[in-house]
Amino acid sequence: MKIFPTRAFLVVMGLVLVIVVTACDGTSSTGATPSTPTPTTAPTPTPTTAPTPTPTTAPTPTSTTAPTPTPTTASTFTVKTAQATVKGKVTTILTNAQGRTLYYFMPDTASNTVCISVCAKIWPPLLFTGTGTPTASASLPAVLGVVKNANGTQVTYNGHPLYTYSGDSAAGQMHGEGFAGKWFVATPVLAKNKP
Repeated sequence: MKIFPTRAFLVVMGLVLVIVVTACDGTSSTGATPSTPTPTTAPTPTPTTAPTPTPTTAPTPTSTTAPTPTPTTASTFTVKTAQATVKGKVTTILTNAQGRTLYYFMPDTASNTVCISVCAKIWPPLLFTGTGTPTASASLPAVLGVVKNANGTQVTYNGHPLYTYSGDSAAGQMHGEGFAGKWFVATPVLAKNKP
């Protein structure tokens, strides 16, 4: 009798994975080795304590509901930097104000945001609701900006719309790195996006 519940569970999980990959227009997963970033800037005026992340080797979304984006203003930093190990190499990554890893989606261009609707529930966009332009906690070699799209006023870095990942439950996690071969951790040296 144990075989049927196990098979049913595997069938359900397989369907969930197909829906997630289809929603993000992906066809394969390359896996990643997450690590815990170490902030490279002073703490924000209202410090919070994040739980210690538990590393895994594959994306495991547990929900298709997007977290509510935190509105930002020009007086708070929209983007921060942290140190992390990405693909076995220690590097500086971009995070949101809460320390959550930021990602970019390869099919997005500077003028066409592909990840909207269902995809944006799994990969919540970094939205800017303040006045002025988004700011960073450290000097960055490229430009922070915004693009108005179906997601709202989305923060961009060097023309790449930025996202968090619903599979990352705490600051420092990078479960979305390499997902479907199209999602990657945003770094300060991210090349300029195509128009």
